[in-house]
Amino acid sequence: MIAWFADPLQYGFMQRALLEVILMGLTCGVIGAYVVLRGMAFLGDALSHAIFPGVVIAFLLNINLSLGALVFGILTVLGIAGIARNRRVSEDSAIGVLFTGAFALGVVLISQVKGYTGNLADFLVGQVLGVSTTDVLISLAVAVLVLGALAFFNKELVLTAFDREMAEAMGLPVALLDMGLLLGIALTIIVSLQAVGNILVVAMLVTPAAAARLWTDRLPVMMALSALFGILAGIGGLLISYHGNYAAGGTIVLLVTLLFGLSYLFAPRHGWLTRRRLARSPVAPDSVVAGAAGER
Repeated sequence: MIAWFADPLQYGFMQRALLEVILMGLTCGVIGAYVVLRGMAFLGDALSHAIFPGVVIAFLLNINLSLGALVFGILTVLGIAGIARNRRVSEDSAIGVLFTGAFALGVVLISQVKGYTGNLADFLVGQVLGVSTTDVLISLAVAVLVLGALAFFNKELVLTAFDREMAEAMGLPVALLDMGLLLGIALTIIVSLQAVGNILVVAMLVTPAAAARLWTDRLPVMMALSALFGILAGIGGLLISYHGNYAAGGTIVLLVTLLFGLSYLFAPRHGWLTRRRLARSPVAPDSVVAGAAGER
């Protein structure tokens, strides 16, 4: 059993891949708590598509793909914030307009490039085994930046998430906090592209946090559990994909989805089976019984 874990790590590419999925799981897990609590899953999906033309342009210019993704991620965040200031255009509408337009630009650009098929496939589904030392260092820098910013502005972000009116009354720069959170999500998506790709990246933002929410009502604990689930899925999926010759990104996402399924069933307070058992108990609290009845 020890050899099953240790043998793949004798190779440099597996060591780099391991560091990459750990950074991805940690960063996605922590910021994913905000994504889930604020119902921003659609935004995460939109940002992951909006950076597509940046990747294509970076390929054409023969520069690091993450740099191109970063530039378009920042432009998308600024665009969403700017358009949403018009009261006639909701934030959802701004997101829909920008991400579809940006993705369409990427499709047009890619249609003019020959020989990009392999690179495009890597971008869409991830190629964690191909990460370089530079990629890992970029991911580390982004993780430190995002996690540091979340820790520094934690109180403001929590208040904005749960009571925007109170935050505005206290004079907090709500619009700037929203923009900062959007930028953090964009950076986190970029960290995850190498590991799970553009298509599956939203799963790493949402699924670990959704699973963690079933285990606790406290935000710090939720963040810690979400990060743990993301890291475990990253490590486990990487090793399983290596031994079974499966796609690493898909395996990682399937594993974190399994963790969500187990949490949904067996979480001690909010798990489906737990609530059913308590609902049938003659001493079950009225609130639990009512909640279980509402689920039927």
